[in-house]
Amino acid sequence: MAAERPGGRGGGGGGGGGGAEENKENERPRAGGLGDSLGLEILQIVKESQQQHGLRHGDFQRYRGYCSRRLRRLRKTLNFKMGNRHKFTGKKVTEEILSDNRYLLLILMDAERAWSYAMQLKQEANTEPRKRFHLLSRLRKAVKHAEELERLCESNRVDAKTKLEAQAYMAYLTGMLRFEHQEWKAAMEAFNKCKTIYEKLANAFTEEQAVLYNQRVEEISPNIRYCAYNIGDQSAMNELMQMRLRSGGTEGLLAEKLEALITQTRAKQAATMSEVEWRGRTVPVKIDKVRIFLLGLADNEAAIAQAENEETKERLFESLLSECRDAIQAVREELKPDQKQREHSLENDSGKVSNIQYLHSYLTYIKLSTAIRRNESMAKSLQKALLQQQRSEEDGKRTPRPQDLIRLYDIILQNLVELTQLPGLEEDKNFQKETGLKTLVYKAYRCFFIAQSYVLVKKWSEALVLYERVLKYAREVQSGAGAYMNSLKELPDVQDLITQVNAEKYSLQASAILDANDAHETESPSQVKDGKPLSERFETFCLDPSLVSKQVSLVHFPPGFQPIPCKPLFFDLALNHVAFPPLEDKVEQKAKSGLTGYIKGIFGFKS
Repeated sequence: MAAERPGGRGGGGGGGGGGAEENKENERPRAGGLGDSLGLEILQIVKESQQQHGLRHGDFQRYRGYCSRRLRRLRKTLNFKMGNRHKFTGKKVTEEILSDNRYLLLILMDAERAWSYAMQLKQEANTEPRKRFHLLSRLRKAVKHAEELERLCESNRVDAKTKLEAQAYMAYLTGMLRFEHQEWKAAMEAFNKCKTIYEKLANAFTEEQAVLYNQRVEEISPNIRYCAYNIGDQSAMNELMQMRLRSGGTEGLLAEKLEALITQTRAKQAATMSEVEWRGRTVPVKIDKVRIFLLGLADNEAAIAQAENEETKERLFESLLSECRDAIQAVREELKPDQKQREHSLENDSGKVSNIQYLHSYLTYIKLSTAIRRNESMAKSLQKALLQQQRSEEDGKRTPRPQDLIRLYDIILQNLVELTQLPGLEEDKNFQKETGLKTLVYKAYRCFFIAQSYVLVKKWSEALVLYERVLKYAREVQSGAGAYMNSLKELPDVQDLITQVNAEKYSLQASAILDANDAHETESPSQVKDGKPLSERFETFCLDPSLVSKQVSLVHFPPGFQPIPCKPLFFDLALNHVAFPPLEDKVEQKAKSGLTGYIKGIFGFKS
């Protein structure tokens, strides 16, 4: 099991630890009724436990471990143990012993543990299909515990609100089980029952208490529509597609099934698709994955156009690019064994590329065009952020810089270069001319933001030259865009850019004049620094801003070297004229050498 830190509602450690948090958790949960009737806020307890113990990050294993530990603590607190360590003795909560709402909580945690294990197995079943059987078994176990909870809540000791919540909880788990079994009608009936109960509970209480119920209703609404579509309601598909456009759209149980449903629907339509026309040439499409992608291309582009915010649009762009890359890969696999046939086709058709190669060029064109639109969308959002730069600086957030936009336009220009090199389009003069005009537009915007970056560092001359280059590119686009206005409609308007550049030029000239005046003032005698430290210019007045900074110059440190008198040298000149007395009589006589002296030395005899 995943380790879990103590914290939150019942986040204690093992069976016996936990301290004050554990004691607080094992107290009676908040009752929902009045008087002596028992009550349990089932949905609130479930949501709080899930959010605090792993499900905020989709960690079902951690939540399952938490449910097991909480069950153990509850059984210990209620003295409701299942035998001892040597023998298991099964016990059931009956209406006769239902004197504490923690008995209801005990069964609720059993159901949550089984449900969380099922969701954990659902994640693992993507790579290990055999685990799906265990998943269904755990869901049935969760439904069994929910039925037991609903039966106990029918007692007169339980208040009306808890009874309704238990019925809704039971219907929710039943709907999920039927959903996994693909029993669409039964699943829709269970979800509708759950939705009806939560809507009634939301209307019966204040807005603060109704928030949780309304959130649950929103969670199960996509499941109801999906079931309706599988039963035969075609109008439900449009509602599901609209929900997919919203940020956060469909998640969890429905997300994978909805994507599979869309793919399945397109696959049925792909059976009737046999060819595609692009730039006056019709190409047969025999690869199923490419057919499915081309059929969904219009829907994806419409979804991007209808996206409500930049985050949703970015997600849809990434999804479209991913599908396009998969389709291109499928075409490449077909290209490899057809290499010799393509070379033979090139010889016979005098340079005309084969159909499969032309289809590859078409898909690559879609990918590059989508990447350009995505980067352009990101550039627009960054430009809006640049306009609000002053407010962002006051908020203390990182503000976007012109360099960020320059990088995006570099990528766009690189994509346009790749477009002109696509096989089969080298001789298409209209395409080359259209791509050249687009290149000029994006070059103009790139130069504009490079100039903006030079303005920030007060390089006025360089910025002015770049502004002139922007105007040059913009005028070239205007002069050559006569017959290509339709293809340039989606591009940024160069006339707006010309107007903005003219305004920026006047602002730049004014800033340059003011900056020159400031530089002249700083060179006045009262502000000139001669590089001397403060200790050497006490008699001279000078405005030195560095005196109030952290790098103030007070004295030379370390100090420089100065010449000093050398230490005198003494020479003993009288030593050569002194006669010393003889010392032979005081010097010890040298010991006798030879074998005799050696032997005497060994045995310690002295002469």
